[in-house]
Parts: sequence; structure tokens; C-alpha cells
Amino acid sequence: MKIRIAPSLMCSDFRNLEAEVSLFERNGLELLHFDIMDGHFVPNLTMGPGMVRAVSAMTRLTPDIHLMVENPEHFLPALAMPEKRPLISVHVEIGRKAEGLLRAIRAQDGRPAAAISPHTPIKALAPLLPTVEMVLVMAVRPGHAGQEMLPGAIERIAELKEMTARAGVSPLIEADGNTTFENIRKMAAAGADVIVAGTSCLYRKGIPLEAALDELIGFAASL
Repeated sequence: MKIRIAPSLMCSDFRNLEAEVSLFERNGLELLHFDIMDGHFVPNLTMGPGMVRAVSAMTRLTPDIHLMVENPEHFLPALAMPEKRPLISVHVEIGRKAEGLLRAIRAQDGRPAAAISPHTPIKALAPLLPTVEMVLVMAVRPGHAGQEMLPGAIERIAELKEMTARAGVSPLIEADGNTTFENIRKMAAAGADVIVAGTSCLYRKGIPLEAALDELIGFAASL
């Protein structure tokens, strides 16, 4: 598989969560994407650290945790899982304290990552690139599933790819938001390594999850 698939658990059926996670593991996926929102940084609430830890204990898959919160430092101690080495993304929009938070993630044996919202210039990531193992590029406004991809999202992925090459670093590039099959093809061509799979490609209404996953894996392998 040339591009990694990170199922977005905010889109899952919480009644069957363990079965879904087992399905992903059996099919060779590597990542599980968790969105933690506080109702302030974005106007929504989702899962918290307790759920992340409980689900992570079910599986060998690596937690991919996206912190959409005003005060990530309040959440980091509860997300310390040295045995899992989770990817933890903090938003560049929180300002200068982002660098310290990335160091704190590394100190607790996590893998530091940076996230960026659509309205923020890609160049804002430059000071963080030497520190991060992944950059999460939002193709929609963070906070809700089911949105249309915003204009310029593909170009932003390409811009980031060029910027990392110039800086001599190679963090994973993750794309999140309206990841239809058509958009995944464009995102991968622009430089994305990881696709957050939500309602546009995996959790599709009227299609059994196993069938949707088979189709998505086959498509990703063809890229």
C-alpha cells in the first residue's frame, strides 16, 4: 500500500467499535485516527483521552491523535502511552507554545506532529518542521465530518511537500477532510502519505464497512 489509511473513529459506530478496530488490524492498517475536541478551539465535542486509551488497549495499531483544543498541555499527561508511541498533533494556531508542547510529547515517548487549519499559511509550519514526525493538513475547517474540500487544499499539500524538501526533512504528510477517492488521488499526487478515512471513503452510508474497506485498500494500492 503506497498511501496509509487512518480510519477516523469519530465516524465509527461506537456500538461496534471493538469489532471495527479488529477489522482494521486484520486488514493490515497501521493507524487509528482520534479527534479530540473541546468545544472551544472548534465548535464540537468528541472523544476524550479516556476513550483513546481504552480503544488503544484493544489493538496493536498506532494511535494518531489530533488535538483540536485550546490547551493541549492539559491533555498530554492523560495521553502518555509509551508502549504505543502515539502520533499526537497540536495545531500551529496555538502559537509559540507549540514548540514546547512538541518537546513534551517527545519526552513522554510520543511522536510529535503538527496540524494546520485551512486559513493558516503553510509557511507558519517552518519553525516546527525539524521537530515533527508528521504534519496534518486540514482540507476542511476542523470540527465536523462531511464537509466539502476547500479550494486550494491540494496546492497546500504540494507547497508543504516542497517546503519539507527544501528544509531537508521528511515528516509524513497527512491529509484530512473530504477524502473522496478522487480527492485521495489528488492528495497523494501532491505529496500526502496518510489519508484520514471518514464518511467520504470508508464510513459510507449504505455500504457495509468491510466492503468499503476492501474497496479503499484496493484503491490505495493502485496509487
